[in-house]
Amino acid sequence: MRDLLILRVVTKLLMPFILIFALYVQFHGDYGPGGGFQAGVIFGAGFILYGLVFGLDDLRGVLSSDVLRAGFALGVLIFAGVGVAGLLLGGNYLDYNVLAHDPVHGQHLGILLIEFGVGVTVASVMVSIFYYFAGRER
Repeated sequence: MRDLLILRVVTKLLMPFILIFALYVQFHGDYGPGGGFQAGVIFGAGFILYGLVFGLDDLRGVLSSDVLRAGFALGVLIFAGVGVAGLLLGGNYLDYNVLAHDPVHGQHLGILLIEFGVGVTVASVMVSIFYYFAGRER
């Protein structure tokens, strides 16, 4: 892929837009279609595109396996932490009503945090699966 200059330039130009669109889907998910899973897939697909065009070694320079493992843990921790926070504030597990002064604001905050945790986990898993399959010949 080193000799395909146009593909490399177009990929570098598209990457910010792909990642911004993933953030839009992430934070718009509680108002319409989308959310954490879809945003995680878009985010992961952006990095997989980068890895396909620039190579696995360059992608590992951007996202190391340690960062991805931290992403797994962080996403699950956020998801579980929101549930535990609901318990500690006197509600049920994943009861968002108690997370803020108003149940509507609590629902909004809870969904936003849960979807963020799911998005981080999905993106990390997708790129890790790509690492596994792309690096099999090594």
